Amino acid sequence: MQIARRDFLRLTAASAAALSLLPRITLAEGYPSRPVHVVVGFAAGSASDIVTRLICQSLSKSLGLPFIVENRGGAGGTLGAEVVARASPDGYTLLTSGSQDAVTASLYDKLSYNFLHDLAPVGSVASGPLVVVVNTSFPAKSFPEFIAYAKTNPGKINFGSAGVGSVAHMAPELFKAMANIDMVHVPYRGLAPALNDLLGGRVQVVFSTMPPVIGHIKAGRLRALAVTSKERYEALPDLPTVGDFLPGYEASITLGLSAPKNTPSEIVNRLNSATNAALGDPRIRARLTSLGVVPLSMTPAAYGKFLADETEKWRKVIQAAHIKLG
Repeated sequence: MQIARRDFLRLTAASAAALSLLPRITLAEGYPSRPVHVVVGFAAGSASDIVTRLICQSLSKSLGLPFIVENRGGAGGTLGAEVVARASPDGYTLLTSGSQDAVTASLYDKLSYNFLHDLAPVGSVASGPLVVVVNTSFPAKSFPEFIAYAKTNPGKINFGSAGVGSVAHMAPELFKAMANIDMVHVPYRGLAPALNDLLGGRVQVVFSTMPPVIGHIKAGRLRALAVTSKERYEALPDLPTVGDFLPGYEASITLGLSAPKNTPSEIVNRLNSATNAALGDPRIRARLTSLGVVPLSMTPAAYGKFLADETEKWRKVIQAAHIKLG
């Protein structure tokens, strides 16, 4: 049986195309072949740390090798991001990335990396609002009362944060600008010491991420006044939003995973698929919800666009508040 020359060429081209895919298929199927390190740029007990450890447990089970969390706190998360930006693009060093990186991209002038260009988005994991919490002895019992008290006591309210440039710093700065209110920023080396001083009455308010504080709220140790999301939050349905009283206000924290630039797309997609599968697990979803965040699945492209949009948003806040670091 003879094969026409045109058919022979077509078969040859198809075979070559199939063979060219083999290394990429093998690369994805063989990953991971050793433990994966996930860098968190904040201390243990932070929202980033808590959510990352939960997801890494699931990834370890589904992909068959340990996903090890490494806390490299300092400089608003930039120390950890720098480690990953300089790592080999092989999928074995990842970063818990998100809203905080969008802030620091504009806050620091002399970073050795460019967040949007030197890291490849893998996908989102969770998103949630911040919650405005005060000590139970604070005179304001509601958010309108808080605004009124702040206006009549300029410069007398101290708000704690996880450090200069943290989301817990930027969210109150946005509030101050929109409400024309004067409050004093007291930065800490992490959110946990800020909350400890709030419990002790040494600062009056914290715009906190949900995971570290929701237990204090439910136990009555701290009073929650509002959430910073556009809509009321499922875990605390009785709380109003800041936007109910300041139309247009919105601040939230979104967490995800990023890899070094030039990490093969096959590995990025495998990680994205495994992360999305974890987020589809009812047990994982219930646990994230109990921590005060919502499971959030995005493709690498969608997550990349989100990070770019978030960077532009906080750039404007930083410029308006004249916040600058070296």
